[in-house]
Amino acid sequence: MTTPSYRTALMAVGLTAALAAPAMSQTTLIYGEPGPNRGARAEATQWFADQVAEQSGGDLMLDITWGGALFSEKAAVQSLRDGVADLGSVIGVYFPQDMVAYGIADLPLDNPDPWVGMKATDALMRNNEQIKANLAAQNLVYVGTYTTSAVQMGCKGPAVTSVDQLAGKKVRGVGAYGQTFRDLGATLVDMSVYEAYQGMENGLLDCTQTYSYLVAALKFDEVFDSYTFIDWGQVGALGIVMNKSMFDSLSPEQQQVIMTAGEGLADEFGRIIEQANAESIKILEDAGKEIVSFSDEDRARLTEAGQPYLDEWVARADAAGLDGQALLDEYRGLIAQYTQELETQGYPWERG
Repeated sequence: MTTPSYRTALMAVGLTAALAAPAMSQTTLIYGEPGPNRGARAEATQWFADQVAEQSGGDLMLDITWGGALFSEKAAVQSLRDGVADLGSVIGVYFPQDMVAYGIADLPLDNPDPWVGMKATDALMRNNEQIKANLAAQNLVYVGTYTTSAVQMGCKGPAVTSVDQLAGKKVRGVGAYGQTFRDLGATLVDMSVYEAYQGMENGLLDCTQTYSYLVAALKFDEVFDSYTFIDWGQVGALGIVMNKSMFDSLSPEQQQVIMTAGEGLADEFGRIIEQANAESIKILEDAGKEIVSFSDEDRARLTEAGQPYLDEWVARADAAGLDGQALLDEYRGLIAQYTQELETQGYPWERG
């Protein structure tokens, strides 16, 4: 026979165990981030993780591994495909074949506004069936996009004030932008953006292709003597990609949470990057750095010089089984659509 005191003890043990047991099972996804945990993109990545947790009611969580601990920016696609991480940040320019479709966002088009570029890129990557099939064949799923905002240039020494002054400069550039700098006489240096600080410090670089918000994120104000507003297109193939096998293993509700949070990135990062760009320029101004802008004539020369790389992208897309010209036409249409929305309604975070 069980005594009252023993029954009480058993009940206490049972209650303690019940309270200790989780109310629901929780899925934790590993997120790989090659960049540091600072700056505008890091803020947006954390926002994405917080949104996933909030929208899932804590059922789905992200564990972000920063600073390239899981993979470098040049190994991201293979690592995500192989499941080194469940999802993570991908810089498309490093994967001209695997990410050929995403590379459309890196083309030197008349597309200088960050929010417009992200909305157009996100709509294309999320909804175009050709692109979804191309990624699925690689065991990948597109989730959401960032951008670099407009392409600019920071230099050690005097500012580059015209296209003609690129000649002879050792310049870090990527994609069609770097190749165009080379075509215009610069010596192109193959180096990641995370290596540019050291490259300028030790004399391997005279100038680097950059984007305003990175001044604060990567402490470029410590090595830049000058800054040139080129305002030439943007590198927009920069976003979140997920391992498809892991995505398929999630419940439909969890998949929807991932996609909804990813779609929200364009608005959130647009707000963040507008502020971050302004703050970074103020850092340069307060430090007394030389700041100049290219003329409209020089920007037109850059656009003309970059045209062959649009043609080259169409050919590469065709070779990958995509309809390159159709995708380019659709993308230009989306840029026009969101440009009109911006002009008539303003940015979402300013609409009240």
